[in-house]
Formats: sequence, C-alpha cells, structure tokens
Amino acid sequence: MMFLPSKKDLKTALEVFAVFQWPLSVFLIENIWRRKLITVIFVNLYLVVFTSYWPVTVLILTWLAYDWKTPERGGRRVTSVRNWRLWKHYCDYFPLRLLKTHDISPSYNYILVCHPHGVLSHSWFGQFATNGLCFSKIFPGITPYVLTLGAFFWVPLLRDYVMSSGTCSVSQSSMDFLLTHRGTGNMLIVVVGGLAECKYSLPGSTTLVLKNRTGFVRMALRHGVPLIPAYAFGEADLYSQHIFTPGGLVNRFQKWFQSMVHIYPCAFYGRGFTENSWGLLPYAQPVTTIVGKPLPLPKIENPSQETVAKYHALYTDALRKLFDQHKTKFGISETQELVIV
Repeated sequence: MMFLPSKKDLKTALEVFAVFQWPLSVFLIENIWRRKLITVIFVNLYLVVFTSYWPVTVLILTWLAYDWKTPERGGRRVTSVRNWRLWKHYCDYFPLRLLKTHDISPSYNYILVCHPHGVLSHSWFGQFATNGLCFSKIFPGITPYVLTLGAFFWVPLLRDYVMSSGTCSVSQSSMDFLLTHRGTGNMLIVVVGGLAECKYSLPGSTTLVLKNRTGFVRMALRHGVPLIPAYAFGEADLYSQHIFTPGGLVNRFQKWFQSMVHIYPCAFYGRGFTENSWGLLPYAQPVTTIVGKPLPLPKIENPSQETVAKYHALYTDALRKLFDQHKTKFGISETQELVIV
C-alpha cells in the first residue's frame, strides 16, 4: 500500500518549511550585504555587457533606482502576505507566544524595543512581521513596522518580499517619516542589540548589548513618543554555539572580523530535518515575548547627551523590572539578572 503521511506529519513538514525559508532568505541577503552594493552593481553590469539578458537587468536596475527610497517612506506592506497561513505554521513550530501587560492606545505612536536579538531574531519576525499570532487582535488599532538594516533592501525582488511584511529601514529618516507622516497608532519595532548581540545568544544567556545603544532614546525624545520594553524569553535558547579557545587563531579572526564589519561571525548551529541531527533549523523551544508598559518621554527636539543618558537609564530600569517580574515563569532562577554590556 502507498504510504500516506498523517495530518500531524504534514503539519510538522509545513512548520519546518515555514521556518527554514526565513533563515535561507536571511543568509542570501547577508551574503550580498557583506559584498556591499558595489558587487550587485558590477554583477548587473556584467550581465548587460556580456550576456543577452541586458533588457531584464536594465529594467530591474531602473525600478530599483526609482523605488530606492520606499523602505524609508513607510515601505510597501501587503496585508495578504502578512496573513499567509504559512506564518501560523511558523509560529506553531516553536511555538511563539505574544503577551502584553498593558493596553496600548492607538492615539499615540510608539517605539517598541526588543531584547534579545538572538541569532536570527525568529520571535520578532514571527510576532511582528507577520500576523501569525493575530497581532491585530492583541493590539487593536496598532500598525507594526519592523525596522532593520537598509542593506536588506539592496537586492531586487528580495527587498519587495521583505517590505511586504511591513518591514522598513531603521535609518533616522525612515523613523522620522513613520513618526510624523503616518498619523497615530504606529509601533516601530527596533531590536537594539543588533548583530553585535549574536555572540551572546547562548542557551541560558541573559546578556544584552544596550549600554552604548542610545539612538532609540534620542529618537523617542525628538518625537516625544513612549518607549515600550519587550523581552523574548527563550529566544537565546534557539541555537547553540561552538565557543573557540579565547586567544586562539579562530577567536582572533572573529574579533578582527567584528572590528572590520561590526558583525561577530559566531559558529552557531541548531537541529536538522531529523530530531537527532544538527543544522540551521532552530530548536523547537517555546519563546514567549512579554510586552511591557509604555514609558512616556517628553518631546525635546535636540536633547543633550545628559538628557539622553537620563532617559536611557530610566528605560534600562523599566526593562530590568519587566525581566525580573516574569523570569521565574520561564525557568530562570530568581538570582539570575540581566547583564548589560
């Protein structure tokens, strides 16, 4: 008899596909990002000069030039893409959960600050760049804009895929536009630890890169918008890392590479397509994001460094309080604290 997979097997396969296609897209974009935009330009020039595909290349580059500023002008959200059934399978894989501690009024704009970054930010993508967890029902009247590196929008076609989820550039001009030209009810999602935080993404780790990350506070003060702390319990547990000998050849290369391009090339791994194998799939570990209470900030168009430091300290205190209030629910001991570097 022909083997017919069960509904459970089909659902598992869909969950794995949904999760796998996301890091695959990220790696493709990162690979091009590391070679910078000039590589993309030279490749297309080669196609124009030495191949018969020049009309397609010219068309793509013309559209790219025309559409270049779109990621800094609110992007190009496609609601039907955000509502794909695929994202429900994505969120079920871990599973992901999104919990709020306070209601968020759509009468204001907000900057939601996410911690930790993790290796590939799986929770932030599933919870805010898709409607897989019914964000619109949890936060009625709120429109999320996930902000990421502008380099993610350098690649034709892939940039449109990224923008369809409501993702925009994290540049200052992009944030200014979203906070002044889109009315109210906008929530800017910023993962402030960035790629520098990947090296601390180890199972059980609670280390955050935050001490010198003050740009989000300055932006919030310039527009007088509240900051909302959010912590994803379990994000750091989705991958393991191989830690090389401190001071060894590979470790020195990692530090040199980080000093050159501000990315720490960590040797991370998760599970493969079978339970006992290893690969690039994250471990199927639950991740719960707790969204805290909005921290109101005054509007100061040109805040001094002292003012920024003051509100950065207030935000850090609010984040620590949020973490301490919920950590024991997720297997973190009462004595373990956030480490801010």
